[in-house]
Formats: sequence, structure tokens, C-alpha cells
Amino acid sequence: MDNNKLKEVKKILAIILFLNIFVAILKIVFGYLIKSSSMTADGFHSMTDGLSNVIGLIGIYFAAKPADEDHPYGHYKFESMASLFIGVMLTFLGINVIREAIPKLFNPVAPEISIISLVVMVTTLIINIFVASYEAKRGKELESEILISDSHHTRSDIYISIGVLITLILIKLGIAPIIDPIVSLVVAVFILHAAYEVFEPITGVLVDRAVIDPQKVKNVIKGFDYVKECHRVRSRGKADAVYIDLHLVVDSDLNIEESHSLTHKIEESLKEELNQDIQVLFHLEPEDEMIYDN
Repeated sequence: MDNNKLKEVKKILAIILFLNIFVAILKIVFGYLIKSSSMTADGFHSMTDGLSNVIGLIGIYFAAKPADEDHPYGHYKFESMASLFIGVMLTFLGINVIREAIPKLFNPVAPEISIISLVVMVTTLIINIFVASYEAKRGKELESEILISDSHHTRSDIYISIGVLITLILIKLGIAPIIDPIVSLVVAVFILHAAYEVFEPITGVLVDRAVIDPQKVKNVIKGFDYVKECHRVRSRGKADAVYIDLHLVVDSDLNIEESHSLTHKIEESLKEELNQDIQVLFHLEPEDEMIYDN
């Protein structure tokens, strides 16, 4: 990710951090004022959204550092590490919701219901929906793992708020209080699924899962003159930092200068056809020493 994109990600995280703190304080203050323990607890949970923003800012700070002797491929995986931490937070949150809901299945407690609590929950819900949607959209535009991961974390807050609202409305309509832990368990499933959505792409980056189909690379290369075969195509990284290495079998009559020019043309073509952020390492082989493999 270039510096302009990183600056934009930092700006977005800072704005969302402010909004998350505002939402958390709103819930905590009104929770104390109306003596609603559930709203107060939800407010402290909202504080974790702010914590994930702080983690994101720290991750981006380190990811923005240029390549050095110890990190010749750059520091981009620090963003992945920060996203992984957010996934862990989501997992613990989902488990905690389940842990608190199970005892209430056997000893249901009716939550306090008031107009103020409903207004506060709806207001913060609208803010969180805006934050999650905006963050996810900008994350895709900027190809930022941390923004996409953090949007999943904010979505968990939406699930909890919707769960609280559904519970309050159903109890107001006369449904037994046991609906509260049942809804909480459903919410926990959504939270754990959000954690999975964070883990799935991030682990791929951390364990160097292939990011480009080798056949697509071969299809681009096969159109070049003097190229006889392409094999051992490997890729790793992420959308805005793709690394490819491959073995390229060329006409045995090509000299070093011609081979060098050919590889540059191939790399530029791969960037145009597949991804502008591709870096390619070529292992050249003359045709008469070609080894056929994958």
C-alpha cells in the first residue's frame, strides 16, 4: 500500500475512533442515569471498538515503514497482524456472549425497558451502521485489511444492539424473558461468523497462500515470442503487494540483454493484465535444458 493510501486509512481510523468513543460514552452515561446494567455493559463493549481502532492505527504505523535490512519485503504484514488481533477480540467477544447467556437460560431476568433506553439504542445503532458500511466500502477501495477487519468488529456491535432492541420489543409485547438469552446466543453466532470473515483472508496472507492462479500467469506469458515454457509459478502476499516467482524457459539463442528486456516486458504485461502491484522474480532457463514440471 502506498503512502497516500496509508494516510487515508489513518484518517478514516481516527474519525471512526472518535465516533466509537462517542457511542460508548453515550451508552455508559445513559445506562447509569436510567440504572440499566445491560446498556452500561453494552457501552463498555462499544469501547472495544475504539480499542480495535487504536490497534489498527498501531498496525498501520508499523506497516508504513519502508523495507529495511531485517524486513527486505517491507512491513506490510504488520497490518495483517493487527487484523488478526481484531479477529481474536471478536472470537473472545462471541465466547463471552455465550458464557453470559447460558446461565440466563435457566434463570431468565427481564431487562429494564424505557423510552430513553430505546432512543439511545436506536441512535447508536444508526451510527454503527454508518461506520461499518463506510469502513467496509473504503476498506475495499483502499485494499486495506485493517479497515475491512475493523468493519467486521463494528458489525458485531450492530448485532448486539439489534439483539438488545429485539429483546426489549418482544418482552414489551409480552414474550417471556427467556427470549433475552436465546437472542444473545443467536447474536453470538453472528459475531463468531464475523471473526471467521476476519481470519479467513488474513491467515492466507500470513501463511503465504497463493493469491493468483498460476494458469492466469501462464496465459499472459505464452503470447510472448522466444518464450517456450513457463512453470513453477508461485505467488504470495495480498492484493496491493503481490510477489510472484517463476521459471521461464526461453529460446537458447537469446543473450543476457535480450532476456533482460523480455522479462521486463513480461512483468509490465502481468501488471496490466492482472495487478499493478505485482513484483516478479524470474528464473531463466535455456530451451535445451528445459525441465517440465509444475
